[in-house]
Amino acid sequence: MRREGYGPAALGGVLAAGVALGVAEAAAVFVRPEATPLVTISGAVVDRTPAGPREWAIRTFGTGDKPFLLLCITVLLVAFAAAIGVLARRRLGYGIVGVLALGGFAVWAAADRPTYRGTDVLPAVVGTVFGILALIVITRPELIDRRPLARPLPGAPGDDHYDEIPDTSRRTVVLAGAALTALATGIGGRMLQHVRFNAEDSRKQAAADFPKPVSPAPPAGAGFTEPGLSPYFTPNGDFYRIDTAFSVPQVRAEDWSLRIHGMVDRDIELSYRQLRERFAIERDITLTCVSNEVGGDLVGTARWLGTPLADLLREAGVHPKADQIVSRSHDGMTIGTPVLEVMDGRDAMLAYGMNGEPLPIKHGFPVRMVVPGLYGYVSACKWIVDIEVTTFDAFDAYWVKGGWAAKAPIKTQSRIDTPSADSSPKAGRIPVAGVAWAQHRGVQAVEVQVDNGAWQPAELAPQTTTDTWRQFRWMWDATPGRHTLRVRATDGTGAVQVAKEQDVLPDGATGFHRITVTVD
Repeated sequence: MRREGYGPAALGGVLAAGVALGVAEAAAVFVRPEATPLVTISGAVVDRTPAGPREWAIRTFGTGDKPFLLLCITVLLVAFAAAIGVLARRRLGYGIVGVLALGGFAVWAAADRPTYRGTDVLPAVVGTVFGILALIVITRPELIDRRPLARPLPGAPGDDHYDEIPDTSRRTVVLAGAALTALATGIGGRMLQHVRFNAEDSRKQAAADFPKPVSPAPPAGAGFTEPGLSPYFTPNGDFYRIDTAFSVPQVRAEDWSLRIHGMVDRDIELSYRQLRERFAIERDITLTCVSNEVGGDLVGTARWLGTPLADLLREAGVHPKADQIVSRSHDGMTIGTPVLEVMDGRDAMLAYGMNGEPLPIKHGFPVRMVVPGLYGYVSACKWIVDIEVTTFDAFDAYWVKGGWAAKAPIKTQSRIDTPSADSSPKAGRIPVAGVAWAQHRGVQAVEVQVDNGAWQPAELAPQTTTDTWRQFRWMWDATPGRHTLRVRATDGTGAVQVAKEQDVLPDGATGFHRITVTVD
């Protein structure tokens, strides 16, 4: 007898899994977007991925690390679903067990999230049930019945020898129906989630009565404008985003509150309105991700508006032995910040404005924490909802558990923006320009070197605060040939940027940025 290959069976398994995921997306409309299986499974995978592979993903894909991970997980799910379809072709019970295993994993992933709520498992449970039903419909004999189209083999003496011909029209209808169900429930569910949970209307309302700072930032000095040079302020749309949230938290300002508790004399709880009614400061601050490699772009400057964090902590009354502030995000992320750095006079704040408008949702709306001079993983908690005053001995925050340093002041770094690496500028006098940063220490000098020659002092743009990067420019009389350019900075204390090359783990990269160009 002529039998089909495994292709249709594998496709059936994939479509059954698609139905399960699509229905789960629709079910999440009644729970929350963070409860969808792709989000919970992705979060569980990231939480258990060693720091090395995670850094490779960030280094390779930058801010596209999350789409890459989602793609990898989707590919694995498709492969597993195809195997389920093949098993179901042999025996339906095997396929059902496979769907139950996949659903059980999704349930576990939902329950494993730090902000787990009892209803978070419902999308996975409902999706599993519909996945099993879809698998049964796709593989049950009544829908893929070959006997009515069987015909005797030529020369066959009796009725026992048939050439089995699949009822392709019936199979096509079933598979097409499963595909349409998966697409309709998945896309429809995602659209309904966006309508129900989207915080953009709340952000627009916050913009309508945006407060003015009581203490405004000083005017930014005129910088350099060479083509390719990073501007002093990074536009919100271009500002880097590195976090663990696969579904950007949608928190309405009217629903938001912050609790300050722990080793304090008195707990404090604030609403969004109450926070914005407090003393407001506006400051220019450069943020840097610890995953930023030498010469990398995971750094940016914005004008932030918010409430001084130190004032709130003084009101709460921090106990003398407390040395760590643990901030918690709406999605459960924990970040540990040294108390000393928050209380030493720097402009640490609970920010609700960024470059003249309410925080973009992906950058922490309605409120995030900003602490100048510390890498983001120990200072820049987005979607912040809780602050616990404690000690480093008592609690390890999320990234510290993954092998990162508990305290991480930003290291002095510099970067050549123009000319770009591997470019071919024309011979003659050309600008070598870029940015240097040493937040909360400032940059007092930048030098450029060509082909291991003498270090040449660069011209610096005005600096109004030590908490931002500083543009530099050096005019180079470029001669034809291949040349290597390097740059180094000196911070406000007189310390020269570290030359030794070190990877980003465990507390930030060091080394000089260098590029190679071929001058025509």
